[in-house]
Amino acid sequence: VQLQASGGGLVQPGGSLRLSCLASGSIFSRSIMGWYRQAPGKQRELVATATSGGSTNYAESVKGRFTISRDNAGNTVYLQMNSLKPEDTAVYYCNAKRYLTPRYDYWGQGTQVTVSS
Repeated sequence: VQLQASGGGLVQPGGSLRLSCLASGSIFSRSIMGWYRQAPGKQRELVATATSGGSTNYAESVKGRFTISRDNAGNTVYLQMNSLKPEDTAVYYCNAKRYLTPRYDYWGQGTQVTVSS
């Protein structure tokens, strides 16, 4: 299983970015797909998750600004990030997990998002 994240970069405060994560293998439809982030000197934290049934969950800090979506046919999960703030600067990681048997928890390689003027 591979999770290939892309779309990070440098953006000014107030700007937008869209992250993509392509999942290889056959796990996508059975997985809760999520985005997490880790800023320097901080622990990795949840940003947003989306189930195959369409339920979503967001960190309070990104509600109203970020949107997670899934393309189940294309095995891809997206994170649309609007109104970006300097505190959104972090490495963003794609995640695929399943709590039911067979359980798993896969991580992508991370993509850097820097919000700075």
